[in-house]
Amino acid sequence: MQTRSMGPGAGWRWLARAVDLGRHDPKALFGGAALLMLVALLPSLVQQLVLLAVGPDNVQVVLAVSVVTTLAMILVFPLLIAGYLRVIDAAENRRPTRATAIFDTFRAGSGRGRIIGTGLLLMLVYVALIVLVMGVAGREVAAWYWEVLSIAQSATPGTPPTEMPPMPEGMGRVAGLLLLVMMISGGLYAIGFGQVALGGRNALGALGDAVTGTLRNVLPLLVLTVVGLVAMVLATIVVVLVVALLMLVGSLVHPSIGLVLAAPAYLAFMVIMYVVMFGIMYFIWRDVCGPEQAAPVRDDHFVA
Repeated sequence: MQTRSMGPGAGWRWLARAVDLGRHDPKALFGGAALLMLVALLPSLVQQLVLLAVGPDNVQVVLAVSVVTTLAMILVFPLLIAGYLRVIDAAENRRPTRATAIFDTFRAGSGRGRIIGTGLLLMLVYVALIVLVMGVAGREVAAWYWEVLSIAQSATPGTPPTEMPPMPEGMGRVAGLLLLVMMISGGLYAIGFGQVALGGRNALGALGDAVTGTLRNVLPLLVLTVVGLVAMVLATIVVVLVVALLMLVGSLVHPSIGLVLAAPAYLAFMVIMYVVMFGIMYFIWRDVCGPEQAAPVRDDHFVA
């Protein structure tokens, strides 16, 4: 499979197009994102319900439930990602679709084996990159993290730990390398899932295209990472201010009213983030590996 190399401006273009994604079929796109977010929250919800039911002293039961729900999501979430990418592709190409189409990948004949296999391979690559970074440059950081975690777990509930170990040297270097891992993994996941969901590739072929396409587009991915982080910080500040204002206004009547007013704003922000995140994945795939007629002419500038 031939992958394409894009100019630096493609990083900005991917984000801009993802922000403008919902204009064609907002019902399917935002509804699908809301369903995807709901499924993603189910493991945490189940774990919290089990914790409330059995109590924090039943560590083995809580741990067993956590393991089961995590393993289930490892198999389920790749199917949902592929399903949502197909919803985006249908909307962008003016084909009829619906929010519940994200579950179509669970059906026989939809490539679910290839999709799950690709998800497992990409997860292994991601874990290997993290282990490589922590093993080569972050051993002291990893030891510090486990020490902090142990202190936090042994602390009395409701009482913050009094003594924390100082941060080790090289924390900034490790943070930079982990940011690089995040950037590379983003490219791998976008191209890999795009290829298996929309390009008809098998798991190994999708992974190979993901590696090649990511290495050929490091510069636009770097631009995307920087611009995306700045945009995320600004958006988070705005949402925090809006949520705080709604809670303050509602609390003038009753504290629960503030929560009722603020919760929809927060959930709407999360749904928008899902649409933008998966929209970025889609447009990365389309530019790097998609059909030639869908790929824009290479340039370094965004054209509205």
